[in-house]
Formats: sequence, C-alpha cells, structure tokens
Amino acid sequence: MLRWAGRGAWPPDGERELGAIMEVIILGCGTSTGVPVVGCPCAICRSSDPKNKRMRTSAAVRLDNGKTILIDTSPDLRRQALDNDLTRVDAVFYTHTHADHTHGIDEIRVYNFIQRMSIDVYGVEEHIAHIRRQFAYIFQDTVKQGGGKPQINCKVVRLGEAFELFGARITPIELCHGKLLSVGWRIGDFAYLTDLNAIPEASMELLRGVDTVVLGALRWRPHDTHFTIDEAVEAAKRLGARRTWLTHMSHDVDWADAASKLPETIQLAWDSLRFSL
Repeated sequence: MLRWAGRGAWPPDGERELGAIMEVIILGCGTSTGVPVVGCPCAICRSSDPKNKRMRTSAAVRLDNGKTILIDTSPDLRRQALDNDLTRVDAVFYTHTHADHTHGIDEIRVYNFIQRMSIDVYGVEEHIAHIRRQFAYIFQDTVKQGGGKPQINCKVVRLGEAFELFGARITPIELCHGKLLSVGWRIGDFAYLTDLNAIPEASMELLRGVDTVVLGALRWRPHDTHFTIDEAVEAAKRLGARRTWLTHMSHDVDWADAASKLPETIQLAWDSLRFSL
C-alpha cells in the first residue's frame, strides 16, 4: 500500500494507508499526429514493430479499491478503451487542452451509460474554462439530454495543493509547455508528466520521493515546447525515480533503437504497456 510521507496537517489522524495504485495502463504514447502519420513514407511509419504504432497520449490509473482515473481524453479513446478492456472510468484528470488530449471527451458518454452517473473531470481553472468554451454543447441546456452528450461535473484544482480522491493523495503540478501551462499529476508515489519542456524548481520539490514517473519525450531533435529524449533523461535523473517511462513520442523515434541507448531505469513506453508500483 502507498503511504503518505508528506508534512503538514494532512492526514488529520496521522499516517494512514491510501488507495494504492494497482496498475497503470499507457493507453497511448504518441504525439498529436499519432504514429504512423497519415501519408508518411518514413521507415518508422512503415515499421512492422508494434512498438512503433502509437495512438495519442493518455493513461489510466487503476486503484486497489476498484476506482479508475483516466488522464486525458485522447481522440483515440474509443479504440484505446476497447484494446485495454477499460470498462470503468470514475474521474478524468486533464493535463492541458490541446486537441490530442481533449477531443475524445464524447467517449465519456459510454461510461455514463455503464455507470448510470455523471463523471467528475479535474483541471486547473484556465483549462476547465477552455473545456467549457471548446465543448460548450456539453454544458448547454437542451430539450433532449439522453445520450447525446457527456454528463460531466467540472472540478477546479489549484497547482501544488494536494487533495484526496478515492483514498489517494493527488497533487496537480505545474509544468512548462513552452509558454503554456501543462499540469502534471502526482498520485501517491506515481507521477504523470507529459507535454513539457521544463519543470519549475517548486514542482521538483513536489515530486520529491516519487517512485515511478511517466515523462514526455518527443524526439531526439530540439523542440520549442517538448523535452527531447536526452532532456527527458536528464530530468529523470534529477527526479531520481526508481523507474521512468518515456511517452508522447513522434515518428522520429524508432523504439528498438532508442531503447538500446537508454539507462536501465529509463525506458520507452508503448501502447498498452501495463505496470504496477
């Protein structure tokens, strides 16, 4: 079981057991185009290696109490859910509002049908406001509710302020995505940090002691808003996690070639990768 090792008033009755992460599923580990890229004749896009097939980036975190947290709603969510037997979603955490991380939001409807309830979605204020604008139809009163739109409740969180959900301690963490804000999510001793090119020092402190990290690493060549693989490796070393998985990779990355060049504790993810803490 995961245990809280922080400071301050939480939990009020001293250290107690949290909702342990039973399993993390990498639903997709590709960049915004996915891999293969439509119409691209490059060697990676034509590769027969299944680890070079990448849907848009997202993940699911299953807790020992049966609850499942979905991180982002990628445009590939339907296929990802079918491929990974993702039959329950109890909450959604958003990292940011780019299309490749939000435009599968309609797939939440299926979980409304299955669970017969609305689902809470969590994000910082500016991201929740963007979702309300971008998907305004979800929040407008219509004559027919039915199954025409997702039934969601928007929950605003504050960067760096931990909260408890499903027995787990959750901390939204500030990341730099160029000039934009991306939110990393620490769930107990696990951290999910994608779409970033810098981690502020205050955020490094919030990530201290993390056991396992999923970390964005776009490609080998420099990029204005994403870590390169080398930059992600350096960040992973600073974080000091026992294990780091790299995600959000473009078609510039050949899985087998890149994996052979990385330290043992830092490796490339692949679609449908599952691991436990």
